[in-house]
Amino acid sequence: MKRLFFCITLFLVSIFFSIPSSGQQDVKYTVASIGFYNLENLFDTINNVELANSEEFTPEGSNKWTSKRYHEKLKNMAFVISEIATDVTPDGIAILGVSEIENRGVLEDLVKEDAIKMRNYQVVHYDSPDARGVDVGLIYQPKYFKVTNSRSHTLHMADTGFKTRDQLVVSGLLGSEMIHVIVNHWPSRRGGEKASRPNRNAAADLTRSIVDSLLVIDPNAKILVMGDLNDDPINPSVKDHLRGKGKEAELQPGDMFNPMFKLYKEGIGSLAYNDAWNLFDQIIISQGLLGPDKSTWKFYNAKVFSKNYMKQKEGAFAGYPLRTFAGGVYMNGYSDHFPVYVNLVKEVK
Repeated sequence: MKRLFFCITLFLVSIFFSIPSSGQQDVKYTVASIGFYNLENLFDTINNVELANSEEFTPEGSNKWTSKRYHEKLKNMAFVISEIATDVTPDGIAILGVSEIENRGVLEDLVKEDAIKMRNYQVVHYDSPDARGVDVGLIYQPKYFKVTNSRSHTLHMADTGFKTRDQLVVSGLLGSEMIHVIVNHWPSRRGGEKASRPNRNAAADLTRSIVDSLLVIDPNAKILVMGDLNDDPINPSVKDHLRGKGKEAELQPGDMFNPMFKLYKEGIGSLAYNDAWNLFDQIIISQGLLGPDKSTWKFYNAKVFSKNYMKQKEGAFAGYPLRTFAGGVYMNGYSDHFPVYVNLVKEVK
């Protein structure tokens, strides 16, 4: 039995894990947790007349979105974020991609919440052309991750009236190593899965082109594609267009590894609809994060974060994510999605 000793030097604490292996020597690792969370309509209370959904999220709007409700939402989301990955790192998630945010301001308000303000999360955000008025973004702890470059990529469709979220690319140093994070919120299934499928395939093609451009520069680039893809790991957008495959042993050059595939096959989901679970929220990684040589950052495991307090307790939707609103009723919940995250490990010499 070889004990993997996760010496979390970045986080100033040590945690023990044991897994079957050959050999006797303890191995020390640094751990970094990277995740994604759809924050479900994180809007402020100010009406932006240019955004389709903004009026709903005002004190006079249909959601009666008062300052009190806005700050309850911020507090709830920050509490969840404060707990993600704390089983392996006391400072929690180092990098978190997010979606369904109205603007930069709501993210800046979020990171000031008491539950997470001591982590000094910084914000990366660009406005998107999305018709519903929601963007993607990223927050990160600067003592672990240093941003060197960021860029927003727009999905251009033949139907020029179709507006969706941009794709955010953030590159930087995790410790001393360059990584690239691509944050997505692919087009919805509005109108039906089949009818809307070309939109998500097109979004996957854009993501794939970004991945390819990074791999041209560095064939061993460490890339994490994350987001609410509005498709499961088995759908064509993910497995064919993005080339996210679920079995590491079967990867071809250029393929990406999708650790969420195994979770999906086990019946684990990040959202529920019509009595069925989907795993739309995914983190898919390049082959530079795979392999037995852990002298550099390598993938260890993937998880869906779904504590009991984040779930509805009773009724027809018991066990579903506890939302902010359900059927037009204010629930003071969290999100209709559970967050997902991966743990990366690096051997300490």
